[in-house]
Amino acid sequence: MKKILSPLFLAACLSLNAQIGIQTTSPKSTLDVNGDTNLRGKLSVLNVTDNKLYEGTHDQVLVSQGAGFPPIWKTLRIPEYEANKFYLIFNNSFSDRTGVKFTSSEESATGSTRSTSFVKNANFSTLSGFKKIASLSQPILVHSGQSKTYFQFETVVQADFPANGAPDISIDYACGIFVDDKLVNLRQRNLRASSSSNTFITHNQIGMAENLSAGTHTVSVACSRLKSYNSTATLGIGINVSNNIDSFITQSSLKVDVYEVPQVFNSILN
Repeated sequence: MKKILSPLFLAACLSLNAQIGIQTTSPKSTLDVNGDTNLRGKLSVLNVTDNKLYEGTHDQVLVSQGAGFPPIWKTLRIPEYEANKFYLIFNNSFSDRTGVKFTSSEESATGSTRSTSFVKNANFSTLSGFKKIASLSQPILVHSGQSKTYFQFETVVQADFPANGAPDISIDYACGIFVDDKLVNLRQRNLRASSSSNTFITHNQIGMAENLSAGTHTVSVACSRLKSYNSTATLGIGINVSNNIDSFITQSSLKVDVYEVPQVFNSILN
């Protein structure tokens, strides 16, 4: 055995600066193995930034940095998914301090009272008197054809009412959530004058859209003044119309969560 190994060892030493092929007579790199490889010991990679060898840590993999650069250890941040189960894939939140205002002459011709029925998937352009809250119009991303997208909208609604009298003073209004300018959710409410002037209320609204097509969509929020009762007051949604509150109090927020049954995703690296 010694007589066999010694010449092989010598040959290997003489070929340190040449290309070595195992089961191939024409190696294409410094070491070219044409067959299976079993690694029983450590695997180290040179880090060119500090010229040290690194063995990586548990669950790390080698990732190519492209031609001419050594690979590096990376931790793959890819969760394990179970078939036919929904996972939170996209979520974001947006805010706006500009809001929208309505005078008494800007009542919607689409709905005369808060009992008016609005049609799901109605196009924004067909809804009279609706104004978008500018900074809440934002893109969202859907990867899978099987998804549930949840929307949570919150704002403050105020009117510069005097103190309430007889008969009651109030305004009907509506706010809708739109995806690609199609109505997916709407809530109608009434703001009523109170014993104090310049009444305001918090408006909360939750909606959902199912199975949006894969790709980028635009979500937006728009509101409308429906009908006034004994009032010519200005209505503000997401903006104050009197100085008893300010734009910090009245600002609007929209939270979007997209839950999907995963299909095809790109690898995400640290």
